[in-house]
Amino acid sequence: MLIDTHAHVNFNAYKSDADEVIRRSLNDEVWMINVGTSYRTSKKAVEIAEKYEKGIYAAIGLHPIHLETGLVKIKNDQEEIQVKTKEEEFDYEKYKELAKSPKVVAIGEIGLDYYSKPKTKRKLELFKEKQRSGLCQQLKLAKELNLPVIFHCRMAHQDLRDTLTSQLTTNNLQLKGAMHCFVGSLEQLQRYLEMGFYIGFDGIIFKKIEGIDFEEIIKNTPLDKILIETDCPYLTPPISVNQHLNQQESAGMLRNEPIFVKYIAERIAKIKGLNFEEIAKITTENAKRLFNI
Repeated sequence: MLIDTHAHVNFNAYKSDADEVIRRSLNDEVWMINVGTSYRTSKKAVEIAEKYEKGIYAAIGLHPIHLETGLVKIKNDQEEIQVKTKEEEFDYEKYKELAKSPKVVAIGEIGLDYYSKPKTKRKLELFKEKQRSGLCQQLKLAKELNLPVIFHCRMAHQDLRDTLTSQLTTNNLQLKGAMHCFVGSLEQLQRYLEMGFYIGFDGIIFKKIEGIDFEEIIKNTPLDKILIETDCPYLTPPISVNQHLNQQESAGMLRNEPIFVKYIAERIAKIKGLNFEEIAKITTENAKRLFNI
C-alpha cells in the first residue's frame, strides 16, 4: 500500500466526483490525508474523512496565503474553492473544535509564503510579521493537541527556520512535522532534517527548477525521513498523462489524483537504487509513524 500524505480531494476540483476518486484510490490500496488551507477546506477535509472507516484522514490549518493581512490581494483559485476566496483571521477555538474529530492527524498546511508580497519595505515587514504571528498561533495549537505539523514554505526558508528555532527555544516547543513539497537547497534540507522533520516529495520532482537538483535532494534525504504526496489537484506527474487519458482534465492539464502517488514512489525508488516495493513499505511506515495512523 501507499499513503498520499498531502492531498486536496476536499477542494473544488473534485466537487462532482470526490467519492469516486477516493474509492478508486482505496481500491488501489492508496490511503490519503486531505489537507486544509482555510477553515472551509479544513472542515470539508474532516467531513470527507469521517465518511470512511479507514484510509482517509484530515489535516486542518490556515495556509499563509489565506491569512488576513490587508496588505496583498488574494487571487481566487477555482480549483481550490468555488466562491471568492476571502482573507481569514486564524480562530484558535474554531480550529481546536474541528480537531476533536479522531480523523484529524495533523495541523497544516501552515507556514510562510512570500511569493505574493507588498512592494514597500514597511508593508513587507508588516506582512511578514503577520504571517509569522499566524504561524506561531497554529504551532501553539499543534503543541496543545500533540499533533504533527505539515509545513508549507515558499521563498521563505530562512524566516521559517528562524521562526521555528525561536519557538523551539523560547516556548520549549517539541515539534514533529513534515516539509511539504520541499523545494530548497541541500543546506536547507539538512537544517530541516536536523530539526527532525520528514521531507515530502510530489510531482514537482519531475520539473526543472533553476538552482534545484531534486535527484541530489532525494539522494541526501534518509529513507526514514521520506514521505510521498501528490498535492492533488496540482503537480500532476507527467507519466500519468499518457497512462490515464480517460481521467478528467483540469485547467488545461490532467487533474492529479492520490493514485498517482505511485509515480512519485517509482521515481524515488529509481534514484535510491531500490525497488518500488521497498519504497512503498518504507514511506508507508514513515507516514504511519509521523501521523499516528
